[in-house]
Amino acid sequence: MKVIVAGLPKTGTKSINAALTLLGYEVYDWLENFWYLGDDWVRQIRGGFKVEDMKRMFENVDAAMDNPCCIHWEEIFDAFPEAKVILTVRDEETWYRSLKNHFRALNNDIMFRLMLAITFTGRRLNMFLVETALPRTFYDMTSRRPWPWEAFNLRNKEGNVKLFRRHERLVKQVVPKDQLLVYQVKDGWKPLCDFLGVPVPDLPYPHKNKRGKLMEEMKKQNPLMGQLVKEFKISLACLCIVLAIGLYITITLVPW
Repeated sequence: MKVIVAGLPKTGTKSINAALTLLGYEVYDWLENFWYLGDDWVRQIRGGFKVEDMKRMFENVDAAMDNPCCIHWEEIFDAFPEAKVILTVRDEETWYRSLKNHFRALNNDIMFRLMLAITFTGRRLNMFLVETALPRTFYDMTSRRPWPWEAFNLRNKEGNVKLFRRHERLVKQVVPKDQLLVYQVKDGWKPLCDFLGVPVPDLPYPHKNKRGKLMEEMKKQNPLMGQLVKEFKISLACLCIVLAIGLYITITLVPW
């Protein structure tokens, strides 16, 4: 583990994911954490974190970010104390507004909700999100709702901003200054590359998830999400066939 991105969602994490990937790092975002490490994360959250388990989980990973890593960044840092930590930050007002838009978009994404409901992998993903998502960990909520983001009290701006500030303070207090970069994606390549000790690439800095388009981007670009979409289409086709057969039997064989 070389880099831990401790910034909360909606602080430019998808952009820095793309930037680190362009720099040659293997990055585990929330979807990779589910796909490859989901059972490990659920086991640790339920039973307590162990340094040796964290070392095993991330020994071949260059960078980790987003949920649940941004909440449990300290447990990862305990296992990899030489890692560099990037705290992505953002103006509080803009962050809160973006957070609300993000979860509103997720709640309104009918295809994504159906994927979580009717596919095997989708149901596993939903269980992972219920167990590890921010409402259970960052917000210290104990209820296991079938749709985890419903647990957010997004109307409570003051409470959300307090949690945002508390998270930033903790990262700054714990991480040694020479291992910490407080970073805004608008700063571009130079401070990031200087911190990592790598040359600045001759490429525009990537800007992802603009205006809450995360799921649309991931469905098109992320191979793991692509696999989930493929599974959804197969499940939907099978469901349509079963319904068609049931309708045919009902019409032709059942006496009226």
